[in-house]
Amino acid sequence: MARPSQTLLSRAIIARAALELLDEQGPEALKMRTIADRLGVRGASLYHHVASKEDLLDAVAELINDEIDLGPLTDPGGPEGIAAYAHGYRRVYLRYPQMIPLVARHRVSSDKALRGYDALLGALVRTGCTPAGAAEAAAALDNLVLGSALETFTAGFTRSPADYLPRYPDLAASLGAAEADPGGLQGPDGLDARGFDLGLRLLLRGLASS
Repeated sequence: MARPSQTLLSRAIIARAALELLDEQGPEALKMRTIADRLGVRGASLYHHVASKEDLLDAVAELINDEIDLGPLTDPGGPEGIAAYAHGYRRVYLRYPQMIPLVARHRVSSDKALRGYDALLGALVRTGCTPAGAAEAAAALDNLVLGSALETFTAGFTRSPADYLPRYPDLAASLGAAEADPGGLQGPDGLDARGFDLGLRLLLRGLASS
């Protein structure tokens, strides 16, 4: 008689299920029992692959970090490579916004993440930063990328620009001008994306002049 089929488990399969739960239901859903139910296994079986919730977060972070392209950081052009890396880093976390509050204060432990920071710091030093300055710039870049992926400036303004008149004339004028831009207010080329581009340009320009 054939044995009944069983769900094959691995660290990556568990992490993928956790990431899907985060995307669908938010951080509150990130419980071992919920993940086990989703995979159709007993909760105890997860602990053969992930030792704790902290270890589970490590595994999820590993999946996400695998999607971040470190290639641009080897670009001898320096700032251009750093900019390309930052845009790719942001695109990945725009796909997983629910993970940002969890990863923002979580330990950096996976080999891919550590190699990423090592490559970034090396690229910053090659642009002329001191090691201490490179650490400051990397912290600023992290804050810019993760902050812009988590927060959307435009989502806070739910009315049309004209509706802010006459009480808030400068807000109405600025939002109206931004809306008239080819990228508009929303969307992949909207105000949030342009704001990130501006912050990144100012950061890299500051490095070049320091």
